[in-house]
Amino acid sequence: MGFKKYGAKIDLFADLAGPRNRYFLLIFTPSNPRIMTNLSAFKAFMSSPRQVLIVTHYKPDADALGSSLGLYHYLKACGHQPQVITPSDYPSFLHWMPGNETVWIDGTDNQSRINEAFQKAAIIFCLDFSTLSRINNLGDKVRQSGAKKVLIDHHLEPEHFADFEQWDPASASTAGLVYEMIIEIGGRSKITADAANCLYAGLMTDTGGFRHSNTRREEFMIASDLVSLGANPSRVAKLIYDTNSLDRLRLTGYVLTEKLVVLPEYRTAYMTLSQEELKRFGSQTGDTEGLVNYGLSVKDIRLSVMIYERREEIKLSFRSIGNFSVNDLARKHFDGGGHKNAAGGSSKTTLEATVKKFLDLLPEYRDKLLADD
Repeated sequence: MGFKKYGAKIDLFADLAGPRNRYFLLIFTPSNPRIMTNLSAFKAFMSSPRQVLIVTHYKPDADALGSSLGLYHYLKACGHQPQVITPSDYPSFLHWMPGNETVWIDGTDNQSRINEAFQKAAIIFCLDFSTLSRINNLGDKVRQSGAKKVLIDHHLEPEHFADFEQWDPASASTAGLVYEMIIEIGGRSKITADAANCLYAGLMTDTGGFRHSNTRREEFMIASDLVSLGANPSRVAKLIYDTNSLDRLRLTGYVLTEKLVVLPEYRTAYMTLSQEELKRFGSQTGDTEGLVNYGLSVKDIRLSVMIYERREEIKLSFRSIGNFSVNDLARKHFDGGGHKNAAGGSSKTTLEATVKKFLDLLPEYRDKLLADD
């Protein structure tokens, strides 16, 4: 196997056993490639076994956990000693991922060994978040650690706290960036089937099953190679999309029949859920994930917002189509951000006050929402 770089293009020659499995595969990095900063120094540092921490954001989704566990399996195969730490729990439909049983969750009985792990870590990988505030209490631990730090992320406006960065906002997923980093350092042969399945899960979900506008040629090329390395697309899709509890399905039905509000004059849809409503349906972590996307399935809708109540704050999930930037909306008004067409935010007021604030903002954005791209 050999690598040849031609500008923004990486030509990867893969030769599997048996004449029927021989193929030529082209994998393209982004058209404006952002390979890892200080790549040679990073490769040199990782050339010997290291104690490694992998940290991802609060309430991890499939890209956050998939990229973390994909990297975990790769690093293990390279002889390192990695450990994944999350700031919170995550949806049960992600528990199938190989290595899930090894993850430590902050704020649980793992606290003493988490503190010890930070003291011993030689390098910390920070995945799928752009600012340390996204990892809650772990943020101070990362900032104060003397370990080398690596940021692998695709969100806008990163904090730039790390020694090494694999950052590209054009990439659809952090899982894809982990894959590209591995390719850049010549580590493809160490991507195991377990790593491939985890990375594929992150790539699949952050592209909405390869349907979102962030799905470029590169995403399909990466997915194809992950399948060649052992990822099972139908099994991963089944485990993530078609493994629901009865309560979650009933919550979805309730939201669509009782809580979906469509405002055609603003080409906007929104949904709200109170703590009481979430409790009524026995809501667990992850049960509201994806609900916001239903709003965009309504004809002519360009903006969909899910507003729901947590004990400590109100959370908002924004999705849009075309040139309307929910990242700008979330950053300016709801202490959030993310991507142009997918972002999150929060509010410290009540659910009712947050909904009123959102509705009062719509006239300001009316022209942009009604504009044809």
